[in-house]
Amino acid sequence: CKPLCLMLADESDHETLTAILSPLIAEREAMKSSELMLEMGGILRTFKFIFRGTGYDEKLVREVEGLEASGSVYICTLCDATRLEASQNLVFHSITRSHAENLERYEVWRSNPYHESVEELRDRVKGVSAKPFIETVPSIDALHCDIGNAAEFYKIFQLEIGEVYKNPNASKEERKRWQTTLDKHLRKKMNLKPIMRMNGNFARKLMTKETVDAVCELIPSEERHEALRELMDLYLKMKPVWRSSCPAKECPESLCQYSFNSQRFAELLSTKFKYRYEGK
Repeated sequence: CKPLCLMLADESDHETLTAILSPLIAEREAMKSSELMLEMGGILRTFKFIFRGTGYDEKLVREVEGLEASGSVYICTLCDATRLEASQNLVFHSITRSHAENLERYEVWRSNPYHESVEELRDRVKGVSAKPFIETVPSIDALHCDIGNAAEFYKIFQLEIGEVYKNPNASKEERKRWQTTLDKHLRKKMNLKPIMRMNGNFARKLMTKETVDAVCELIPSEERHEALRELMDLYLKMKPVWRSSCPAKECPESLCQYSFNSQRFAELLSTKFKYRYEGK
């Protein structure tokens, strides 16, 4: 089933977004219960309309699903985890939020049926603070996934150069020196020029086995080499799943292994690289 129509939405303020999209959403709801009848080859065929919204970045998901902004203690748009809960449990994760539940929680937030304090009410609705008006399909935004992971790896490379797993109390000057060392080495070995802010092109060039091999030249410990190489290997095995349009058809093997790989990835971060994530 291929899309009949693709629509792109860019971010805007809440009032503009709702004013423009609300009539469209109402039309969609009406069309969901309609049928299109076409004669094809002398046979009358019936078609139903399905609308699937994907590719939203985090900011837009929070906007249209009525969630608090990205600085919220409720860190995830897919589950109810707080920042503290997420930092204490990197390994096990599942999608629990839904559009219908967000709508119910908004009604609780609006009416406060149990006459709770603001903090108690906020804890009950898990960060829902506005009326959701577009149902989003839980999915990974591929570009931001690339950028987010690359930004973390870039930081981990610096911390590994400085052997933070042994010396967690390094000064700002020392940390700046590690970054300079990494930038010079990446420029020399990988032709990667330093950037002010992570972007898609830099992220894709950074996230390769060749980059890890180059970075390992700056790290004395063989054990740390193995951990870094396994981390990158797992990342590269998972990447096709969020980069493809239809993983079940385009990379079924990667899709089958995704759950195992993602849990192993999280396990590695929470053990070998816990200096980076513990308590954050």
